[in-house]
Amino acid sequence: MHEDVLKVQDVSRIYSTDGLKVNALRSVSLSIKGSEFTAIAGPSGSGKTTLLNIMSGLDTPTSGSVMLGGKPINTMKGSELSDFRRDHIGFIFQSYNLIPVLSVKENIEYIMLLQGIGEGERRTRVASILKQVGIEGMEDRLPRQLSGGQQQRVAVARAMVSNPDIILADEPTANLDSATGASLLDMMRELNEARGMTFVFSTHDTMIMDRARRLVILKDGKVAKDEVRK
Repeated sequence: MHEDVLKVQDVSRIYSTDGLKVNALRSVSLSIKGSEFTAIAGPSGSGKTTLLNIMSGLDTPTSGSVMLGGKPINTMKGSELSDFRRDHIGFIFQSYNLIPVLSVKENIEYIMLLQGIGEGERRTRVASILKQVGIEGMEDRLPRQLSGGQQQRVAVARAMVSNPDIILADEPTANLDSATGASLLDMMRELNEARGMTFVFSTHDTMIMDRARRLVILKDGKVAKDEVRK
């Protein structure tokens, strides 16, 4: 049985705007095990992006705890939090978030540079991941010379190359046409199976929900459904 990689316990998040309180999350508890391919879905305003942000340490819960690899990320601050996120979490954003002045290769190895990984090891890992995500031969191109689908493949490669404990993807297909989105998702599912990488998606895309091995539906800040598929 796979261990829990991420454990969200009784997490609530209340936002105050102009004196009004909004309960974005209400006592959500959720455990993500290693090698899972999980989609967190729900209508707009259901709390799915808030939950993903809390899982990643980008946001802090009003109450409750978030454990990643047995460490409480909800109490970390400053450089401790940023270093921990860099070393343990891979991110995929809907807008790709590539650095425009860096080549594909430089974008992919950027996190490894920050981690102090040597040049030989970086080169080996980049060559391997380029092949796995199907963008071999494009390592010297700049992001603007790539299609949306190719840019998102670079983003997937960047998220995976440092071997994080978990990859969090926020609406990764939102800016892609359906055929491109489908091929990207099939690739991520294959990488999940081949390498045992743990993926969690926040989405309202039915293509992601259909491919997920576990589907968590949020409604009004609570878990309305949590089903594991074969």
